[in-house]
Order: sequence, then C-alpha cells, then structure tokens
Amino acid sequence: MAQKDEIIIIAGIGKNRELGVGSELAWRLKDDLKHFKELTTGYPIIMGRKTFDSIGKPLTNRINIVVTRDTNWSHEGVVVAHSLEKASSYAHELGSSKVFVIGGGEIYTQALPFATHLELTHIEGEEPNATTFFPAYENLFREVSREAPREEGGVVYQWARYEKV
Repeated sequence: MAQKDEIIIIAGIGKNRELGVGSELAWRLKDDLKHFKELTTGYPIIMGRKTFDSIGKPLTNRINIVVTRDTNWSHEGVVVAHSLEKASSYAHELGSSKVFVIGGGEIYTQALPFATHLELTHIEGEEPNATTFFPAYENLFREVSREAPREEGGVVYQWARYEKV
C-alpha cells in the first residue's frame, strides 16, 4: 500500500473483535454512525465490495474506492480498484492527508500492516452469531485516547484512537 500521511482504519468491534453477522454490522448505533460520518467526511474511503454492497450506495462527500477482484464490477459514483495497493495509490494521487479504510474484515486484515492509526468503537457486548471479525491489533498499536462510555439502546460503547507502535 502506498503510504499517505495517515491511513486510518475505522471500525466498531465487540469484546471478541466481532464486526458483523453475514454482510450486516453486528451493532447499528445512531451516534456511532454519526461519529463515523464526522470523521470520514471529506476524505477518501476504501472498502471491500461486500461492504459497499451492504451500504448499497456511495457515501456522500467522500471519494468511495471499492476493492474487488471482479474485473466486470462497477457502480456509479465509486472508483473501482482491483487490489488494496491500487486503491491506496489512487487515494494518494488525490493529495489527501488522510484515507480511511472502512471494511470489511478481509480489507481490514490486508490494511492493518499499513495503517498508521485505528479509530475503534469498543462495544461492551458480544455477538455470538458473528461471522466477521477484526484482526488482532493489540501488539501493533497503542491506545492514545479513549472517551467516556456512552449508552444507546442498552448498548454501552466507547470511542478509542490508537497509533502504530
């Protein structure tokens, strides 16, 4: 992956690093989605095709770069890349100081070695039916900030920022 000033992985994870069930997020928290929008607006975002399909449309005010192996896949309003390296190169050409990697699990695993920061929502719950998990990051990053716990609909969560060790 081409190095930018900041390559930030953003995700919401459960106690066991759960991300999702099938193609859906394990948790949908209104304030967390608002936080995601605030952090990523104005910056390129990189995601896998399955993540894009689960969203269903390009996210506004962001350049949406979708990574897929399918050379015939396209969608209006997105840039298609056939590897994470090509997606990162394209984002780098835009001259942005930041690029966000927004999922899913396979893309997170590929991007983790290149990430400079993590923006994680730690959800104090477990999703026993999870099929997608965030990769192990604990020995690669150190926590630099954490906000006070929040609660929404009975779900307790915290936002934390990490930087590469």
